[in-house]
Amino acid sequence: MSSIPVVVLVGTSGTGKTTFLEKLIRQLKQRNVHVATIKHDVHGFDIDKPGKDTWRHAQAGAELVAISSPSTFALIRHVEQEMRLDEITAMIAGVDIILVEGYKRSINPKIEVHRKAHSSELLSSPEELLAVVSDADWDIGVPVFDLEDAVGVADLLAQKYGLRG
Repeated sequence: MSSIPVVVLVGTSGTGKTTFLEKLIRQLKQRNVHVATIKHDVHGFDIDKPGKDTWRHAQAGAELVAISSPSTFALIRHVEQEMRLDEITAMIAGVDIILVEGYKRSINPKIEVHRKAHSSELLSSPEELLAVVSDADWDIGVPVFDLEDAVGVADLLAQKYGLRG
């Protein structure tokens, strides 16, 4: 298991998880925190383009294709079954924190993004939560932040995980 802290952002579709995560990443970067992100996509995805060299390599039978440039690196690996979050985080190094969007069933600490217009309940139990980001008031024993308060959440993460800043 990775020694890098892993925090999972969860919430129902359309609550603003990605928007809030963007704000949180910017806040952490302003503090010189090195951030990795993982996005869980239950629908599947393809980052390769038909006809391109890496696509052609995969079509020829390569199970793993890497592409590298002076500023970017990507690794495309075909898998027989979905990888577990801990398998993915074990491959990540050189960062201070890993923020995950999705993987709501993982055992990692969670920050739930919630909008009262979407649901009157939370997806997570209080024991799973580091915090709630919401436009509703919750009294469940964890900090509750406004939907715009990425600074407050960054402060919480910095304090909890000793992130430099």
